[in-house]
Amino acid sequence: MNTVLSDNYFGLIRNLSPEIKLDIIEKLSITLKSDFSREKSSFVNTFGAWKSNKTAEEIIDELKEHRTFNREIEPLI
Repeated sequence: MNTVLSDNYFGLIRNLSPEIKLDIIEKLSITLKSDFSREKSSFVNTFGAWKSNKTAEEIIDELKEHRTFNREIEPLI
C-alpha cells in the first residue's frame, strides 16, 4: 500500500519544475524535523463528540433560536 501511495505522489510531481520539487523537498524535511506525534494528536483531538452539559433538546432549541433566514423573494425579470 505504501508503495502504491508513494508511486501516486511521484506521478503527481514527476513533471514539475526543479524549483517546485526543491520546495516540496524542503517542506517535507520540515515536517520530518517537527514533532509529528504532537501534530497528529492535536489534529485527532479536533474530532469527537460534542461535550456539553445541555441536553440534546436544549442544544437543538438553542440552534433553532439563533437561525436567521433571508426570506426576501426577488422578482424574476
